[in-house]
Amino acid sequence: MAVQRSQGIYLDWNATTPPHPAVLEAMREAGAWAWANPASVHTRGRQARAAVEELREALGEALGVSSRDVVLTSGGTEANNLGLRRASALVTSRLEHPSVVRVAESLEAAGREVRWLPVSPSGRLEPDAVREACQGLPKAAWVAIQAANHETGVIQPIAELAEVVHDAGLRLHVDAVQAFGKVDSGALRLADAIAVASHKIRGPKGIGALAFRGPAPPPLLVGGSQERGLRPGTVDAVAAAGFHAALRLARTGPSRWARLGALRDEFERAFVTHATPNASEPRLPHVSSLSFTGVNGDELVAALDLLGVQVSSGSACAAGTAEPSPVILAMLGRERARSAVRVSLGEDTSAEELREAKGLFFRALGAAEPEGSRSA
Repeated sequence: MAVQRSQGIYLDWNATTPPHPAVLEAMREAGAWAWANPASVHTRGRQARAAVEELREALGEALGVSSRDVVLTSGGTEANNLGLRRASALVTSRLEHPSVVRVAESLEAAGREVRWLPVSPSGRLEPDAVREACQGLPKAAWVAIQAANHETGVIQPIAELAEVVHDAGLRLHVDAVQAFGKVDSGALRLADAIAVASHKIRGPKGIGALAFRGPAPPPLLVGGSQERGLRPGTVDAVAAAGFHAALRLARTGPSRWARLGALRDEFERAFVTHATPNASEPRLPHVSSLSFTGVNGDELVAALDLLGVQVSSGSACAAGTAEPSPVILAMLGRERARSAVRVSLGEDTSAEELREAKGLFFRALGAAEPEGSRSA
């Protein structure tokens, strides 16, 4: 679904993806028969329940767990919270999404041991550092690591890290919200818990999942028996139908998203004298984090929005705060973090849109666009 040009050039796909036409159609159709409460035992309730269970089966198959061990949530944030609140001790890093970092900080404040991994300028976690951090922790401890970073796109070596974590007798939680459906997800099957979100793969907002192996996590909420009592509350069967449609599209997602690597690299080359990339390979093919010399990232984002280009200066969940990107801060320091801008392309982003966006970037920067960039 092409984004209407009257609404500007949308380059913030890491914040959310526009729902795919197939998803909207699936939800429109489901709205006619799946609107009842899935917990009701009558005919209409059973119809709604069928949409929920079909999604659960598909998620279990995609993530390599029993469908019984898939809990539907409101999104990735709730899935991360549900998966990690039980940790007797936790190993993680400041590179993680706020829904992991804040859980770690709350566990620390409650007196549980939290070990923060060292962060290198590359943004990639080292297996040896994870191995060292795991030493001496109780068997009920967890390690929480993103499959791919939400700001830089850096891909973590999940297979290697899973081996290290399991050798230490600990359990691995993977936040796969940004990676799932965009790169090969085979390594996710090595994790003990996995968080995913529908709206990052062209599905609707307000629905995600935690898939787990082994003992179930304790619920964050009480008051109902839905989702095995792990997540009480009425499940939206229409949203489940949309998530299921997005999941079907995600099977071929990695090949479709891979083409964006060349467009992303071309975009970055245009700013070689004005900005410094905050990450290199390996990373998601559609994400570019750039720090513009002498420029405040938030101000550049605002200027670009006025010109019709929509980007961000960091995680949408941290938007509105006065602090610079905590991810870039941990990797490269305050000055780089203060001037960072995230550009995230999508399946529908065209070369023409990027050419136009480059020109508007230079306009916002008050700089002349390089001649070669205009014809690229």
